[in-house]
Amino acid sequence: MIIEVRFQDYLITTDRSKIDIYSVHDFLSNHSGWSDHIPLDRVKKSIDNSLNFGLFHREKQIGFARVISDFSTIAYLGDIYILDNYRGQGLSRKLMDVVMKHPELQGLRRWILLTSTADWLYEKYGFEKLPRPEIYMERYNPQVYRKE
Repeated sequence: MIIEVRFQDYLITTDRSKIDIYSVHDFLSNHSGWSDHIPLDRVKKSIDNSLNFGLFHREKQIGFARVISDFSTIAYLGDIYILDNYRGQGLSRKLMDVVMKHPELQGLRRWILLTSTADWLYEKYGFEKLPRPEIYMERYNPQVYRKE
């Protein structure tokens, strides 16, 4: 199911064929701080295996978010960004609205999000700091992309 929301000169779409993989890769690899040096083939594979939300101004991709989910019980929200020149216009809120209202993502028991910025935005959508961090575990390798 492809969702498209148009407003002013903007489009938010889940149509994977419209995603500018090179633009997403450039941001994630060179500007994100969380995926530095990620190879293009890794970005392509992540897009191929996720529900993606591309944000476009006219024909230019200016934002992105992706969700990994079983569409029944859990979803991970990640790689969310708006290009610097477009921030402060309410576009992140609009993108989050479309993500959180997606019909396949309703009724989930748990959403997961890892962020060091924009807590204020995600809190508006019900995200909160881990109430029981003692049960959370992870295996994390921030240098993984430097090895490839």
